[in-house]
Amino acid sequence: MSSKMSSNRSSKSGAAGQAGPRQHGGSIAVTVHEHDSGIMVVNAAISLYRGAEADCHNFNPATWVADPAMLVGVRWTDGRGCTVFADLATGSYVGVYGNFPATAPQCVTVQAGCSAVLCFKPQLNPQVALVFETPDCHPSDCQFGRVGDRAVASVAFDGDQSADGRDQVQVLAASPWVPMRGAVNTFSTPVRRAGMHRFMGQMMLSQRPELRNALPVPEGLSPNAMLAVDAEYETEERQPQPISGNVGVSLTRTETEPTEDLPLWTLIRNSTEAMSFTNYLHFMDSLFCGDLANVRGFEQERFVKKADMFQQLKQRRALPFSDADSYRMLKVATEAFVMVNCGVLNQPLAFNPAEDNAYLDRRDIPQGRDLETVLRNDYLENIDGFQTLPYLAVIRRKLPDIPISLPRGQEGEVDLCFGIIQEKLANPCLLELIWSYWHEEGMLVQTMNAITQRFQNLRAPGSGLDPLSNTEIDMLRPLNNLLWGYTQDEQHRLTVVRRNYEYDHHYGVRLDGKAVQHFRPADSRSKFLEAFHHLLRLLTSFYKQDDDTTVKADAFPVLNALKEIHLILSQGAHNQFGDLPSTARIEMLMQQWMLARPEFREFLPTRVMVAYPEPWMDRVDAMKKLQGWTDTSVMHFRNLAIFGEQLLLSVRYGNWSDIYEPTQAFNWARFWRPQVQGYIHGYRAATGVDLSVDSSDPAIEATMPSVLLRQRLSQQLRSV
Repeated sequence: MSSKMSSNRSSKSGAAGQAGPRQHGGSIAVTVHEHDSGIMVVNAAISLYRGAEADCHNFNPATWVADPAMLVGVRWTDGRGCTVFADLATGSYVGVYGNFPATAPQCVTVQAGCSAVLCFKPQLNPQVALVFETPDCHPSDCQFGRVGDRAVASVAFDGDQSADGRDQVQVLAASPWVPMRGAVNTFSTPVRRAGMHRFMGQMMLSQRPELRNALPVPEGLSPNAMLAVDAEYETEERQPQPISGNVGVSLTRTETEPTEDLPLWTLIRNSTEAMSFTNYLHFMDSLFCGDLANVRGFEQERFVKKADMFQQLKQRRALPFSDADSYRMLKVATEAFVMVNCGVLNQPLAFNPAEDNAYLDRRDIPQGRDLETVLRNDYLENIDGFQTLPYLAVIRRKLPDIPISLPRGQEGEVDLCFGIIQEKLANPCLLELIWSYWHEEGMLVQTMNAITQRFQNLRAPGSGLDPLSNTEIDMLRPLNNLLWGYTQDEQHRLTVVRRNYEYDHHYGVRLDGKAVQHFRPADSRSKFLEAFHHLLRLLTSFYKQDDDTTVKADAFPVLNALKEIHLILSQGAHNQFGDLPSTARIEMLMQQWMLARPEFREFLPTRVMVAYPEPWMDRVDAMKKLQGWTDTSVMHFRNLAIFGEQLLLSVRYGNWSDIYEPTQAFNWARFWRPQVQGYIHGYRAATGVDLSVDSSDPAIEATMPSVLLRQRLSQQLRSV
C-alpha cells in the first residue's frame, strides 16, 4: 500500500510540473458618473456581453444588438459608483448601462491578467433652484431667506421633460423637505433658524424599459439607480418690526373635531322642524288650496310624495258615519304629512348644506366632510342588505333568528308572518311622546274638549258656572262639518287615560286630574326625570366652562349622564312605543289646525297683538283665561315639547352605550345648546323650578311636572 501511494503522488506531481504555472483571467472595472457634474451614480445596473469580434476596432454602438446568449453577467455600482467584472477570458466585451438616461454601449478588449476600464457618463446635468416665499405665500425679493420664510427647492435636469420622461426620474428629498402639491420635483420647508442650510435629495433613475426584462434585479436591491443632488443656502434672522398703537389679543374656545354622529343630529333637528305646525299648515294650504309659495327646500321635493300618500290613504280610510267628508280628508292629509316627514332617512334626506354648515359654525363645531357622505359611508351600518342606524343595528344583531318582513303588493300590505318589519329598521319614524305630553299639559286637548262639549250643548262638569254656556257659536257655522266629524270620531281617538299610561311607561311622568285618577301602572320609568334633570344641570356647568376660553370643559360627566338616559329610554321602548306617539301626533296636529282657523279667533276673546309663533296658540291661552286654568302661556309648553323631543331623540337613537371617548358628548352638548337652554327656560317658566342654578335639590328634580303645575295653580287661585 505504501509503494502505491508513493507512486501516485509522484505521477500527479510530475503531471502538474509538466502543465506549468496557471494563467489568471482579465477584469473590467466599470465606473458611472454624471457627465457634467461628475457625481457618482450608485446602484446603476451594468450588463456585460461577450463581443462577437476579437477586438473592438469595428464596434458600432448604433447597430449593436444585445444577444441574451452572450450575456456574461450583471453588476450594480457601489457607493463610489464602481463595479468590477473579474476572471474574464481574453477577448472583446460590450458593457451596457441599464438605467435612465439612455447611454451608448461601450466595447473593451480584455487581455489575460490585465484590467480594462469602462466609464459611463449619463448626461442629466441636475440643477437645484432655490427661492423663498414670505409667510403670506408671496415671492421674496431677497436672494437669501429670513426666519419665518419658506424655502422652495426645484430640481431640474436635461433630457426628456414629457410625462414619460418625468416618470423615469423621480426626486426624493431628505427631511424636513416635503413635496409641494401640484408642482413636479418641487419641495419646501419652513425656515426656523438662521445660518447655513442644505437641500439634499436623490434622483431615482429607473431601469430602461427595453432592458428591464433582460436585467433581473436580485432580491433586496432597488431597480433604480441613485444620483445625489444638493444645494446650500443661507438664512438670516428677521428684523423685528416695531408696533405702535393698541394691540388686541383674543382667546378662542376649545377646539374639537367632527364626529360621525353629526349627520344624525342634523337630520333629527331638520326632520323635527319639518314636522312643525308651520310646515303642516303650509302643506294643508298647498294640498287643498293649491298654494305652493310657502313650500321650499327638501319639503318642496317631499310635497309630491305626501300628496301621493294622501291619495293612497284616501281610498283606504273611511268613517262609519255620514256627513264627515271634510273631517275625513283632514284626518287622511294629516296622516300622510306625519308618515312622510317622521322618517329620519326619508328621501330626499333632510339636509340643507348652507343652513346646516352655518348652524355648526355657530356652535364652533368643525364641519369636516359633507354630512350626507359621512352618514352613508361612515355612520350607517349595513344590516340584511340595507342601511340603518348603529343603535338599531345592535338591536337587530340581538335577534338574528327573526326574519325581516317586506311589504307586499301595491297597497302596502305587510306580511303577517313572524318577523320584523323592514321599514322599522331601514327608516324609523322618529317621534317622541314627550311632544304630546307637554302640549297636553299646556291645555291643548282640554281646550278642544271644552269646545266640542259646547258644540254638543253639554255643560261643563261640576257645580260651577260654565264660561261657555252663554257664548254664541254662530261664528263656528263654517266648521260644522269638521266639528261634527271630530265629535263623532271620539270613539276612535286615544283617551287621556291611555296616553297617561304611556307617558308613565316612556318617561315616568303623568297627568294630574280627575280624569286620570286611580292610576295603577305596571311598568314605570321612575328614574328618568331625575336623570334628565341631572343632565340639564351638568350641561349648565359645562357651558360655563366651555365659554371660559382659559379652561377646557370636561365632557365626561355629560357622557355618563347621556349613557344613563339612553339606558332608561331603551328600557321603555316597548308596548305602544312605535304606534301611539304617531297617533297622538296626528290627533293633536288636527286639533291645532282646527283651532288655527279664523272662525275661532272670532269665537274666543284672543289677544291679537301678542306675537304667537303659531296661530292656534292664542286660542288656547284665551280658553285658559276663560276657564281659570293656569295663566302660564302655552308658548312655554310648546317650547318644552319641541326642544324636549329633539333632545330625547338624539339620546334615544344615538349609540351611546358603545361610546367611551368624550368627544361625541362634547359635540352633542355644543350642538344642542339652544335646545337645552330653551328647555331649561321653558321648564322654569312653566313649573317654577330653575334647573340652571348650581345647587341641586334631588327631591325637586324628581317631582313630576304635573304636581308642580298643580301647586302653581293653587298659588295662583289663592292670590286672586
